Amino acid sequence: MRVGILGLLQESNTFLPQPTRWEHFAAEVIARGEEVREAFAASPHEIGGFFSGLEEEGIEAVPLFAARALPFGRVEAASFRRLVDTMFGELERCGKLDGLLVAPHGATVSEEEPDADGFWLSQVREMVGVDMPVVGTLDPHVNLSPKMVSACDALMAYRTNPHVDQLQRGIEAAQLIARMLKTGLRPTMAAEFPPQVISIECQCTQEPPCQDLFEMADRMLEQPEVLTNSVLLGFPYADVREMGSSVITVTDDDPGLARELCQRLAGEMWRQRKNLVGQPLDVQASIDLALQSKSPVCLLDMGDNVGGGSPADGTWIAHALFERGVKNSIVVLNDPDCVQQAMVAGPGRKLALQIGGRSGPLNGTPLEASFSVKSMHDGKFFESQTTHGGYSSFDQGPTVVLTTDGGLTVVVTSRRMVPYSLGQLTSCDLDPGSFRVLVAKGVNAPIAAYQSVCPTFIRVNTDGCTSADVTKFEFHGRRRPMYPFEPDTSWNVQ
Repeated sequence: MRVGILGLLQESNTFLPQPTRWEHFAAEVIARGEEVREAFAASPHEIGGFFSGLEEEGIEAVPLFAARALPFGRVEAASFRRLVDTMFGELERCGKLDGLLVAPHGATVSEEEPDADGFWLSQVREMVGVDMPVVGTLDPHVNLSPKMVSACDALMAYRTNPHVDQLQRGIEAAQLIARMLKTGLRPTMAAEFPPQVISIECQCTQEPPCQDLFEMADRMLEQPEVLTNSVLLGFPYADVREMGSSVITVTDDDPGLARELCQRLAGEMWRQRKNLVGQPLDVQASIDLALQSKSPVCLLDMGDNVGGGSPADGTWIAHALFERGVKNSIVVLNDPDCVQQAMVAGPGRKLALQIGGRSGPLNGTPLEASFSVKSMHDGKFFESQTTHGGYSSFDQGPTVVLTTDGGLTVVVTSRRMVPYSLGQLTSCDLDPGSFRVLVAKGVNAPIAAYQSVCPTFIRVNTDGCTSADVTKFEFHGRRRPMYPFEPDTSWNVQ
């Protein structure tokens, strides 16, 4: 038996004016045929799980196409067409298949196709026909659509945020499609779409109230008829109709049970809606709390969340740390021009710089000060542990470490980089544990990497294109009414 593998993963923040283009994917991964195996087979990614799971089941894996880009703006129309045309071309040329494993992200938006994942999955279903088994994985930040559900026999999302179980979910998907092929198993899938948004602040699966929903979902898996289920947190920074939280249940040929359990899980999500809004702290209150807490403390910069598409140059926290003279503090900022200036000056030199705050007023003004150039680095590093996102290798471009006389260290990168590995610091000869306050530009994802060093995490509600308060954003395409935008929204699960 031969099972094809397809993947297209990008999280699109529609509040960014700049589009995601082909070259953004090329900078990460665009792979065809055996290149997919080379890129993912040894990684802790769900596509890596596809390969290992199929091998365990004695089924030939047929790698077809995979592309991945860092979160950013909508995918440019021409680039999206090129991506899907490349994907469909590989699918047409691959010969006879017995099934397909697919890895959409679930929150991809293109300029022409707001429900980009629903579009390409539906096209794939049309190409292979209704009888071929199609099983897929999802990022729990998916904005699920009916198109995605109808295009697949079963979908399953990671069960952790930070995402540290991607490999396991890929293996689970491979095992499920193997059962379908070997035993004739017929999955039945149900989905519910309560009209609500879960704040990014409340989306950590290790903490209540989100933890409670996942524990409820886990208990449902104890029933032998339940093949899998998913709590889908949603990605609130996409102005599309599909934006919002949802749930999925997949059973062994029991549509009634799938619908019943799905409704119970969605009903609990809705009952918890007020607890899932969050109570964010501002910058000054967060620093006050950090200085009273056990160190090292990690301040999670929610408004400049690189994993949500932000530019990584937000300076709100950096300004506050500098102005308050918080010693042994460190922040990472993306500013290629400053990197170049510091590298020309060289280690040991002191110079006046304006760092960060280049992307617009939402992300603050540049941090202006006199800095000493401590060191210079190529920005490449490797992560051997399983952390958020299924990444192993990283490249933040040429990087410099700068210090101020007041005790602030600034790591300046020439490429945006998600804070999914302590290698971002250790590759620059920095000891994360030696700092009193560390700033990570994320909300939940950095916890997987930083928890080995930081006993304390504080989420900071900064301005930016990923601010925790989504009611600040001007939506045009979302569903209405929707909680918490319209606080009086009512919903009865049917």
